[in-house]
Amino acid sequence: MTEVTIRAADGGSFKAYLATPKSGTGPGILLIQEIFGVNKVMRDLADGYAAQGYVVMCPDIFWRQEPGVDITDQSKAEWDKAFKLFQGFNVDKGVDDLKATSAALRSHAACTGKVGSVGYCLGGKLAYLMATRSDSDANVGYYGVGIQDLLGEAKSLKKPLLLHVANKDGFVPPEAQAKVKAALKGNSLVTIDDYPEQDHAFARVGGEHFDKAAADLANKRTADFFKKHLG
Repeated sequence: MTEVTIRAADGGSFKAYLATPKSGTGPGILLIQEIFGVNKVMRDLADGYAAQGYVVMCPDIFWRQEPGVDITDQSKAEWDKAFKLFQGFNVDKGVDDLKATSAALRSHAACTGKVGSVGYCLGGKLAYLMATRSDSDANVGYYGVGIQDLLGEAKSLKKPLLLHVANKDGFVPPEAQAKVKAALKGNSLVTIDDYPEQDHAFARVGGEHFDKAAADLANKRTADFFKKHLG
């Protein structure tokens, strides 16, 4: 719908895509991008969450490397660029930028109070870190990459976390999935939903592994989760 400017905690600024509900107000959702930037997939997701009644901000988390990245998953050149950005991404700075965006969202005139986060791929890992490092009220990660290396932070979980796990994820091998489940097992704040036959990015519309039935199920679970914890 529109763009807003977010001030980074350590100086500088970056853009975030803003989508608002028809009602004009609602709880907030921080939408965290994949490795392709704030592209049409992310903007469509933001608009979709706004249609559910949320005020949504999707920040440009690659701005420290290259502002305004907007690429697809449809060519080798774009994948190569996406992986280069992923490899050069500073996770700690990225979380700081997400926290700055969440604070801006929480104070936005359209936001009625509670703010959650939802992320995909790289964003799935960052949603987990928002659950451990921020005051985000509820957090959802779709096929997060690298969570198994950050399980020491699980002790800091204070708000509900929902993880969607693609059991045949080419970027998150079975042993990594097992580590995550073992570490989070028994934590009443954590819900882990498995998708046994799905590969990475099964919910990315237009992607190679998109599966409508699995995506619809995951998205309904996410909608129910946010309605319960942010509504």
